Amino acid sequence: MAQIINKTLYFKVVLVLSLLAMISISECINIGIGFGSEDSTATCNSVHGAVTGETCSTVATGFNLSLQAFININPNINCDAIFVGQWLCVDGSA
Repeated sequence: MAQIINKTLYFKVVLVLSLLAMISISECINIGIGFGSEDSTATCNSVHGAVTGETCSTVATGFNLSLQAFININPNINCDAIFVGQWLCVDGSA
């Protein structure tokens, strides 16, 4: 009888831990075991709405940023597809 209880308890513990792991992965929660980094996101302090003809280079130059600094504070930007009205970060940190 004790072996059945121990096996049942072991199964429940494994089930709960598996569920927690799946939730952590699906929610992208940093559970503190070496995955991700808390300071890996860019911080934006000021934005600019793109106008006709602007490129990453012209916006970066216009706001006294190097192209690499501009791309770092706009991590999801596609420089080949900037559209009018797109919000671009022009002051921040990465």
